[in-house]
Amino acid sequence: MEVKEITEKLEQGLRDLFNSEKYKTYLTTMSKFHNYSFNNTLLIAMQRPDASLVAGYGAWQKNFERHVKKGAKGIKIISPVKVKVEVEDDKTDKDGAKKTIEVTKFKVSTVFDVSDTEGKELPKIGVDMLSGQVEKFNQLTKAVAEISKVPIEYRDIEGGAKGFYSQKDNKIVVQKDMTQAQTLKTLIHELAHSILHGNLEKGDESEAHKKDRRTKEVEAESVAYAVCQHFGVDTSDYSFGYIAGWSSGKEMEELKSSMQTIRRTANEVIHGIETEIRIEENAKEFETTNDEVAFKIGKEYLAVQKTDGGFDYTIYDESKRVKDGGVIDRPNASIAIVVADIVVSELMDTSAGVKKIDFDSLQEDAHYAAAYDMKNAIADKKPSVLDQLKERFSGKDNKIFGNKKDEPSI
Repeated sequence: MEVKEITEKLEQGLRDLFNSEKYKTYLTTMSKFHNYSFNNTLLIAMQRPDASLVAGYGAWQKNFERHVKKGAKGIKIISPVKVKVEVEDDKTDKDGAKKTIEVTKFKVSTVFDVSDTEGKELPKIGVDMLSGQVEKFNQLTKAVAEISKVPIEYRDIEGGAKGFYSQKDNKIVVQKDMTQAQTLKTLIHELAHSILHGNLEKGDESEAHKKDRRTKEVEAESVAYAVCQHFGVDTSDYSFGYIAGWSSGKEMEELKSSMQTIRRTANEVIHGIETEIRIEENAKEFETTNDEVAFKIGKEYLAVQKTDGGFDYTIYDESKRVKDGGVIDRPNASIAIVVADIVVSELMDTSAGVKKIDFDSLQEDAHYAAAYDMKNAIADKKPSVLDQLKERFSGKDNKIFGNKKDEPSI
């Protein structure tokens, strides 16, 4: 299924959800949560990257009938406070006249995430956890790890979050021991965050810097939904509720304005995963215990050798002359995986067969071919004996190559 078709299905599913009574009840409750400023959102994310719903100690009791757990660690934010102060009244002629005005000051306040509270259940849309096995689960998660530009860690996460991407540590953390469907969905959700909302260069004024958390969550979950759907994992029950929970309302401007970004990123992730799976499957043909290996692939030849920092490779044409080459920076990969990676990325034709050949013999043949070409190149540039003599003696009284009429008779 194409990503465009998948995202259209996502939009329709969300429209249906927005019109439900369940969503209206959910919105009524969510409206009681305070909308935090951009700076406070950053403070919350830095202290608790897995935080989802936050409120003050008293607000949890008054608005939601929930209580903060004993020993819970709060999140520090900056709160505006209205205070009354007396100042001089410059609108009267009376000496020492004062008036009272209200000014805004700021203080440090403490809020708590929903995971730090207990009590009356909050209304939910969607399910808490996806269930079910995933075909090729190990291949898919391994492929995600390969294409991720940040490390991935599986561990217990305090507070009940299923995963998060930490900008501070620049890594992805996923709750361990979840179901396969939930693990894969969460992994791709956090991968999308790292791609779209990760650490940007200093001074970068791109749109990614300006997006609020609501938009970021909508984008990440939409990408996760599209990628999982492509690989046959239906996350509708979870993703629709998650996206609706972060949206601003029925029109859901975040999804519409981000659709191009969502589709582009989903395509990028799908292509990356499929490439890695193809590389792993093709690697079976190239398995070896050596640190250097050579193959005849169709009409071409490939030589790969392990180095301290990765792998060097050279591609030769059918006459064993150098065609291309480079360095693969994957020091922890097996040589078979690297060979498969090169074959896929360089579009080498395996349809005519793959044959393992002797590495040293290929190098020797390539050396002779290069020496032969060098010899011919030198020969082509070297002037003939007659040309050399003409150049040597030209202009010297024409004693040898002068006009015949000037030559002395014998």
